[in-house]
Amino acid sequence: MRWSHTLPRLLTFAPFALLIASPSGCISPGAARGDTTGVVAELTRLSNAWDNAIVRKDTAAIAGNMSEDFRQIASNGAVANKETFVHGITAPDLTIDPYTVEEFEVRVYGDVALLSGRTRMTGRDGGTPFTTHYRYIDVYVRTNGVWKVCSVQTTRIAG
Repeated sequence: MRWSHTLPRLLTFAPFALLIASPSGCISPGAARGDTTGVVAELTRLSNAWDNAIVRKDTAAIAGNMSEDFRQIASNGAVANKETFVHGITAPDLTIDPYTVEEFEVRVYGDVALLSGRTRMTGRDGGTPFTTHYRYIDVYVRTNGVWKVCSVQTTRIAG
């Protein structure tokens, strides 16, 4: 699809509160200190809020969750920066239906966290219906106490 290279999480989201996936809280370097529970909850909240913002096309909320040097790598190898991603995901002719994330997982490594999962997404692009099925990984980095997504990679699942 023409927009697939601009949609990092278009393939990864758990948008509405009624459809939130639960994290597994994998063991990570911080887990030995028992300090990841709050971080996993915060990252899950940020991820869900970002998904909801994308479905609503809330440009400020979408961009506010992203680092300035954000990069997305799509299944076809295309790379999008923050500006390109936000422009593509909020295009007037793109509509993303609410979706859920399955197999959601958060792994924390100090000030870096990996959020991954799988999603089936539907919507309309230029009036044409689409369906996608993807696995994704979002990389969040904590700088000055604030978590931002800095990188997203998506892989299309056949079928």
